[in-house]
Amino acid sequence: MKFPSHINLPREARAELVELLNTCLATSIDLHWQVKQAHWNIRGRDFISRHELFDEVADHVRKQADAFAERAGALGGYAQGTIRLATKNSELEEYDLSAVNGDDHIRVLVERVATYAATIREGIQRAGDLDDPVTEDLFTQTLAQVEQDLWFLESHLYGSAAGSRTEVAPSSILEERTPDA
Repeated sequence: MKFPSHINLPREARAELVELLNTCLATSIDLHWQVKQAHWNIRGRDFISRHELFDEVADHVRKQADAFAERAGALGGYAQGTIRLATKNSELEEYDLSAVNGDDHIRVLVERVATYAATIREGIQRAGDLDDPVTEDLFTQTLAQVEQDLWFLESHLYGSAAGSRTEVAPSSILEERTPDA
């Protein structure tokens, strides 16, 4: 721990929470710039709606990064938020630079945002285990926005509710769904 904190949690718990917050900080910084990569380079059908959606998602993630950094500082930690640290400590894969059309960007972003959501969901559990309701609440509120953004992104992949589709978690297929006959 770098700084004094009078938050009533054991030092070891605060150190673990700061590490977790720094992982989320790194991942959110990386995600912000990956979403901006898509925003700057999207082409094709539905350009303007997707261009604007990407900008909105990037803004949400930027604000989330700030909240993670500030909570780490409140716990007596040191926020590790440089670009180099973010790329080193992010949970995300590098952006697929072959993505150009809208659907390609959406697929890449859905995978990245789903990974980010899973990281935050793990944070909720861990903060609860460490008896820190404030950090747990920060993660819970963040996850609500992330999952809404994920829904908005995913909604661009499906032309109609009647179509066959596959649900995909980060890097793994969960189940195949088919419409009722």
